[in-house]
Amino acid sequence: MWKSFVPVVVNLLLGIPAVVPAFLVWYVLSNGPLAELGWTQREPTENDGMWLWLVFVVPVVGVFGGFWALINLWMRRRLITEASSYPYWPLAVILPLAPYLLGVAFG
Repeated sequence: MWKSFVPVVVNLLLGIPAVVPAFLVWYVLSNGPLAELGWTQREPTENDGMWLWLVFVVPVVGVFGGFWALINLWMRRRLITEASSYPYWPLAVILPLAPYLLGVAFG
């Protein structure tokens, strides 16, 4: 029984450092393509262009995504014994976003 709670707790804990890549992705999207579509407003002091931000965002998101994938693949293989992976992967994607979304909603 406790094995089914381990991935939930680990993914929620992974959500704490996931705040950084989630914010960086939102910042690039809100100042780039979403601002071009008129859905958001650009940051008034942002005049360096998007290339500089992508130099930071791609490695941070890549390192976190790789670590997240390795941890979840290992937990899926070792701790979850059911044949169906349907409930595991949607929760593994949503749970790390929970701290960021809570911070946006109540911050």
